[in-house]
Amino acid sequence: MANGATSDSQSIVEAAANYEIMEIINRGLAWAIIVAGFLSVVFIFVGGISFILSGGQEEKIKSAVGTIRYAIIGLIITILATVIVGTVGKALGLDIIQYINFGDIIDTITSITSSAGGEQQSLN
Repeated sequence: MANGATSDSQSIVEAAANYEIMEIINRGLAWAIIVAGFLSVVFIFVGGISFILSGGQEEKIKSAVGTIRYAIIGLIITILATVIVGTVGKALGLDIIQYINFGDIIDTITSITSSAGGEQQSLN
């Protein structure tokens, strides 16, 4: 990281404005992993709800089980990708794992929803 401590507090847009390619790569990979993991969990829930609402129809049960199966496979691949990207990233000088922080994710979601909602306030 070129700027040391200041690059940790930059958003991906600020990093792009400053042309810090390593920062853009780190944050882009972190967001891709977060989105993939989130979508996997969402599809597990969707498959579970489809399974519950299938009403015993064989076709709907097979579809729901397939959705759950592929969502679990996607979640496993996301976890393995995190490990692989973290390992390879360390070898190449990228520290992507530092950006996958649950507190930072919640803060980002809160800031997005509060700015999009207008009058919403954060729960601090």
